Amino acid sequence: MFPKLALEVHTRDCETQAEILKGNIMTRQTKEIIIKYVFFTFSLVSIIVLGLIVFSLFREGLPIFGKVSVKDFIFGMEWYPTYDPPSFGIFPLIFGSLIVTILATAIAVPLGVMAAIYISEIAPQSIKEILKSVIELLAGLPSVVLGFFGMVVVAPWLQDTFDLPTGLNIINASMILAIMAIPTISSISEDALYAVPREFKEASYALGATKFETITQVIIPSAMSGISTAVMLGMARAIGETMVVLMVAGGAAAIPGSIFDSVRPMPASIAAEMGEAPFRSAHYQALFAIGIVLFFLTLFFNLVADYVSHKFRQIGSGTL
Repeated sequence: MFPKLALEVHTRDCETQAEILKGNIMTRQTKEIIIKYVFFTFSLVSIIVLGLIVFSLFREGLPIFGKVSVKDFIFGMEWYPTYDPPSFGIFPLIFGSLIVTILATAIAVPLGVMAAIYISEIAPQSIKEILKSVIELLAGLPSVVLGFFGMVVVAPWLQDTFDLPTGLNIINASMILAIMAIPTISSISEDALYAVPREFKEASYALGATKFETITQVIIPSAMSGISTAVMLGMARAIGETMVVLMVAGGAAAIPGSIFDSVRPMPASIAAEMGEAPFRSAHYQALFAIGIVLFFLTLFFNLVADYVSHKFRQIGSGTL
């Protein structure tokens, strides 16, 4: 009788434990489903918000092309929206945005990539932490502060050094935009360099390569995907910046003759004139159309960054 009773007790215990385990599994599955739908909801909200922004941009900007052709709007050489009759040619604005972005990239890329290489591969741990903190602090500076620095420090220096009529010009805006782009380029490039498999470096040293040769011929080519993405995202950050170019680019809506001339990039035009444009007027619609052009330029940079990232992506490891 006792063995039979013990068997019944053991059976009940096993059934109880099975029910508890089943309940735990169902609870875990329920939590996973809830978490899944919470993340899906947040992702969906982000997509909806982006879609509404794009819809609003196109709804307000496209009507201008009923008054001026796309060709005249993009390639027109005169931007006089308040004249009678008005001129809505934004080619000088596009050219100003591109020249400022290209010069800023030319300054920021070498500095940002070399800073990332030094922090990732060369610097001692104590110096590495200091430099990373400084770069992160630089990334946190408001653009208006950098613009103010360009107005009160860089502009007078350029004006006195090169005997210019004004220090608010292309080179000033490019220098300040480069300062803003360096943290983005440096941070993403450092992550790409850090992600290079350790086996690659060890194999290079085992073959007798020096540290410099390992960096230039192994680490940088392996991290080229991330570095290229960092460069493109830095350019996208520069071309979309508003406050800096509004404050230090000079504001001249004309094709510049040199890097010491003033320009008015597209974001500066939108910020400077939107408050004065009558609601739903041709001027108002033209400013939104500039936003559409800027949207496509930024989208282009992001698509190129995605393409380059996939093209140079390192697949596999250095071990068998």
